[in-house]
Amino acid sequence: MLQIVRLNKLFHVFKQKRAYPYICFLSVLVFSPFSDMYAEDDTSRFMTRGQMVIDLEIGIEWLRCSIGQRWNGENCIGEILQISVETADQAIAQANDQLGAGWRLPTKEELSSLVCETCPGLKINEEIFPDTFGGPYWTSDPNRLAPRHQWTVNFFTGHSYGRFFPTQEMAVRLVRDRL
Repeated sequence: MLQIVRLNKLFHVFKQKRAYPYICFLSVLVFSPFSDMYAEDDTSRFMTRGQMVIDLEIGIEWLRCSIGQRWNGENCIGEILQISVETADQAIAQANDQLGAGWRLPTKEELSSLVCETCPGLKINEEIFPDTFGGPYWTSDPNRLAPRHQWTVNFFTGHSYGRFFPTQEMAVRLVRDRL
């Protein structure tokens, strides 16, 4: 209570001396350069290694390209396949054979962590994940309120949706735990 009274007295002094507008103006000038400091800076979170991206924050490894594409050293080329969850299981088995074990569909939380609210256009960092499909991607999580439905993350809107049947066809990006 004592501190609140002191702050009120301080603001009262500022108002009397007409310094209040100047202090507000100076605080905007001083703190505005820091407003973007906490924007989604993926450069410290992700480490790229060819066709793979290591998420240092969560401790997982992503494929840079969606299923159906391949990494050419600079971009993802080829057509993104939209597949059912069952077909995704087959693609996961193939990825495990070709790229080593552990590949899987990401959880809703993992895939949602790639959403970039401040990115123009698609809601994903396209320097790290180039040529991403602007639509829904499958997660491994079923919707608990509607168990026949599966969660997706849409990189056009940045939102998650739990309304799709696993037999429907969506894009897929694979992930695995770091070994």
